[in-house]
Amino acid sequence: MSSETLERIARNKNVARAAARQLSMEQLNKLSDVIGEVIEQKKEEDKLREKEEADKERKLAEIREAMSDAGLSVEDLVGEPPRRKRGRPPKNAGSS
Repeated sequence: MSSETLERIARNKNVARAAARQLSMEQLNKLSDVIGEVIEQKKEEDKLREKEEADKERKLAEIREAMSDAGLSVEDLVGEPPRRKRGRPPKNAGSS
């Protein structure tokens, strides 16, 4: 079953019902268990990602505060961008 088919089933209750009619009760119960496990795993992953993002934001705020206390700005930390050389690149000495 393709992800497109699963998306159609998830978006439309009638499509889901038609797909469910093709399965036995045992298969439907198994599918329900598997989907429940997948949902729980997805919730845990989302919670972990949100925690990591919050930690990152907290660290950024601490760094900004420390920079402000030190009288520094982002421009002070980032040097000038490298200048591009003008003209043509040199020819390879060994090529003929």
